[in-house]
Amino acid sequence: MLVKIFKAQKAFSGVKYNTGKIDRNKGELMKVANFGPLQTFGHLKPQDYINYLGTLAALNKNVKLPQFHAVISAKGKSYDKITLTAIAEAWLKEMGYGNQPYLVVFHKDTANNHVHMVSARVDRAGNKINSAYEYLRAQKSINKVLGYDFAMEYRFSTRAQFMMVLESKGYFGTDPDEAKIQEKISRYVPDKKRIAALAQLFRQHKTQSGFLELLKEKYGIELIVHQAAGKLPYGYSIIDHHEKQVFKGSEVMALKELAGSFETNPVEFTAETTADEYTPSVQIRSISIADDVDDQQIHGMRRRRQRKARTNTR
Repeated sequence: MLVKIFKAQKAFSGVKYNTGKIDRNKGELMKVANFGPLQTFGHLKPQDYINYLGTLAALNKNVKLPQFHAVISAKGKSYDKITLTAIAEAWLKEMGYGNQPYLVVFHKDTANNHVHMVSARVDRAGNKINSAYEYLRAQKSINKVLGYDFAMEYRFSTRAQFMMVLESKGYFGTDPDEAKIQEKISRYVPDKKRIAALAQLFRQHKTQSGFLELLKEKYGIELIVHQAAGKLPYGYSIIDHHEKQVFKGSEVMALKELAGSFETNPVEFTAETTADEYTPSVQIRSISIADDVDDQQIHGMRRRRQRKARTNTR
């Protein structure tokens, strides 16, 4: 995801540029924030927004170029307008514009979905919004909003595991820096001591009621089951938030051994077991990682053998 801050300007021409896109059906007004009483009126004209921003800018005569205009652009259609707007709001807050009056306009006239944001560089107290190292902070802020910096603090051995960390905390990121991820994966070494500790913890508590809740709330450990729609689980992963590591479940305990801990009707996994016989007792966020390269190398051949075995017995 790219973020760009346009050169500051004296007039608020960014308002007319973006409302012009809306008028030509090439844009959509997604958010109008912090314009005070102005927002209580009906349909507002571009000049209404400009006048409001201009009045704010006039509180500080030393700021000669008061317009703040930026764009956040996704790769292709990887983010929809709703998600991009949420990202824009969070990014503006990180940049110091969360309480400023601003407009967010979604543009749909290019190959890459993107949103524009227009605001004023002067706040209601007449202070200039911090612009020090603005371009550097812009990228750092988008990485923070998308969760990339957070997820990179974890140890992981596959790209899918990196994405699991993002999803587990509700971050927006979907198109991270692949080079950085692969570089970190290349340095991964299994933490055998932690794996042994987790195995002991699982054996100690897996028969208890509320096993999953106990792991998450007391120990900061989250289990994620991997399954295709309508199919039985074929594996699981462990996100160890306490130690900031991600493990393949099979490294700690086989799925067959652990399965009874999160089923209301424990079944023995065999070639004849159907998905209907498997009913999780709690809501477990399931993710299919069948297209993950590492997962295919480890589990792909086994899954193909199982399918062939079932076919041969019919």
